[in-house]
Amino acid sequence: MWPFICQFIEKLFRETIEPAVRGAHTHLSTFSFTRVDVGQQPLRINGVKVYTENVDKRQIILDLQISFVGNCEIDLEIKRYFCRAGVQSIQIHGTMRVILEPLIGDMPLVGALSIFFLRKPLLEINWTGLTNLLDIPGLNGLSDTIILDIISNYLVLPNRITVPLVSEVQIAQLRFPIPKGVLRIHFIEAQDLQGKDTYLKGLVKGKSDPYGVIRVGNQIFQSKVIKENLSPKWNEVYEALVYEHPGQELEIELFDEDPDKDDFLGSLMIDLIEVEKERLLDEWFTLDEVLRGKLHLKLEWLTLMPDASNLEKVLTDIRADKDQANDGLSSSLLILYLDSARNLPSGKKIYSNPNPLVQMSVGHKAQESKIRYKTNEPVWEENFTFFIHNPKRQELEVEVKDEQHQCCLGNLRIPLSQLLSCEDMTLNRRFQLSNSGPNSSLKMKLALRVLHLEKQERSPDHQHSAQVKRPSVSKEGRKISVRSHMSPSPGTGDSCTAPSTPVIGGCDNKPGVEERAQPAEASLQGPRDLGRSSSSLQAGSTGSPSHVSIKEPTPSIASDISLPVATQELRQRLRQLENGTTLGQSPLGQIQLTVRHSSQRNKLVVVVHSCRNLIAFSEDGSDPYVRLYLLPDKRRSGRRKTHVSKKTLNPVFDQSFDFSVSLPDVQRRTLDVAVKNSGGFLSKDKGLLGKVLVGLASEELAKGWTQWYDLTEDGTRPHVVT
Repeated sequence: MWPFICQFIEKLFRETIEPAVRGAHTHLSTFSFTRVDVGQQPLRINGVKVYTENVDKRQIILDLQISFVGNCEIDLEIKRYFCRAGVQSIQIHGTMRVILEPLIGDMPLVGALSIFFLRKPLLEINWTGLTNLLDIPGLNGLSDTIILDIISNYLVLPNRITVPLVSEVQIAQLRFPIPKGVLRIHFIEAQDLQGKDTYLKGLVKGKSDPYGVIRVGNQIFQSKVIKENLSPKWNEVYEALVYEHPGQELEIELFDEDPDKDDFLGSLMIDLIEVEKERLLDEWFTLDEVLRGKLHLKLEWLTLMPDASNLEKVLTDIRADKDQANDGLSSSLLILYLDSARNLPSGKKIYSNPNPLVQMSVGHKAQESKIRYKTNEPVWEENFTFFIHNPKRQELEVEVKDEQHQCCLGNLRIPLSQLLSCEDMTLNRRFQLSNSGPNSSLKMKLALRVLHLEKQERSPDHQHSAQVKRPSVSKEGRKISVRSHMSPSPGTGDSCTAPSTPVIGGCDNKPGVEERAQPAEASLQGPRDLGRSSSSLQAGSTGSPSHVSIKEPTPSIASDISLPVATQELRQRLRQLENGTTLGQSPLGQIQLTVRHSSQRNKLVVVVHSCRNLIAFSEDGSDPYVRLYLLPDKRRSGRRKTHVSKKTLNPVFDQSFDFSVSLPDVQRRTLDVAVKNSGGFLSKDKGLLGKVLVGLASEELAKGWTQWYDLTEDGTRPHVVT
């Protein structure tokens, strides 16, 4: 088959990839492949696994261990810049899942097949002329690592290739996959970690600055860093979609943050089948691949319910207060299939076809479709999911835009409460677009599913004896399954309270050795989520601390949007300052900002002028600086920082920053401003001085304003000072 597969690959490169690259950027309009030859060495299948348990009888699930080492000749050029580059060889190793479904009573017996990777495959590409390629405008922000990460993530769930084999098969049904469940991960604390930091050229042993990287498929979360602590308490919560739990694991790695290369502190891998069986696990786990260290996790398996019978209880359990319609733990999941649009209007130029894309948002969370070029009848066939805090109060906002001219082609709003009364909580139809052409419409399928934690009926003397998959992932990829005997604490429906103290069984080298857990002291913060995206993290090989090239903590959905530890420290410092006296209306001081949107530059402009009456972190005052995010984007690339002003409580910055964003988009977003203390080298006087969240929905944004804002511990309830 290999020669015919090669023909398909060449066709894919020339007819699909080449036009997409040309349309992606004006600088790439002359991009072309001059040669596509993937070589004579065929792809090898080293092993096949067929699942016979926990599968639907109308499907066949295969896992193929594939290996491809090919001497390729793929040459490309960009004529405009006289640039030539190429690929000399490609290696790819990983587990590819093939699902044959539905099985039918006529030949060929299988209606369609779906192909994807369960987790990111090992990918190596030997480039030629890559340096010249990355010097081109529009590509200079990329690197070899980022390119490999983009390609790898495209191959992993929820991305999949679906091939219909029978014309009568409802292919749209296969392209609307419902997740098997949602895994809620309470990343609580660790104990007895190794101290990796040293001083005076290794003569003095120090502690570690631990953080965790959590993976479920291609979903990656990174915790905050706890400075100088071998028993850190994170108390963070994340939610991950699980599409294929046979063979899929929860992978956790701990690292010590360092300026150059982060040190490895241990790993853990848990089979999700075990979590689904138990529904709730609240346990301590011994870390693998290190001499010592334990990790405390609480894992909840949430079932997707197609009716609203349990919604009220779920909303009560997660404390879905009416004042927090967009933030906190999720009560439900919105699954959206974007099919196509019809009769879209022209862009700014009459009689010209637009380059349409669709932006969808629920609360602070926004997602975007791919761009379809030069058409007013675009077909997307893309899937999206949104975690929903309270469907009774939230709505889906959809806007169709012309990417070329950055103008709106139509929009619509759908209250999610509308889905609660629909059959199977599903809508599948064409929606008429507002502010568009007279017959412009958008075809979508929407499904709402309530996230329900099913309680297991157990006898009082029930002992959980789970085959928890905790492999030691060496270079050879060996997996060691260890039996863990544990007695979980009784679960409560309240996801925002501290877990009760569990009695744990250690999984040391000696089986059957039991240890006593230390009590979990810190309780989780109230729900304050402004995003769950973690796509900027890049994973590499296990055990390599440099696997994250852009280290950005993922905002926890059950802690403050700033570091909860910093907020607690700030409140404690406030109580010390108060010392029996009444503080003024602005106990943390104030910050002066100018905020406006420039329509000519299509940018939000923020000027940080100055602060006054900040609190002192030491006898010498504070070393303040200001950090900005345009929520929900909390990636490193979206961060803006002023210079540090030394030993002052009234710093003057007068620095201007901008964010590339359109006016309709920015009015749905929030400016996150934090004043922080820098501190010196090895200084403990680092932390939060105060925050403010600036809403940008005002109609005055185009004109702009200059105002003083009160700083608070968490940025909520900002008080504007005239």
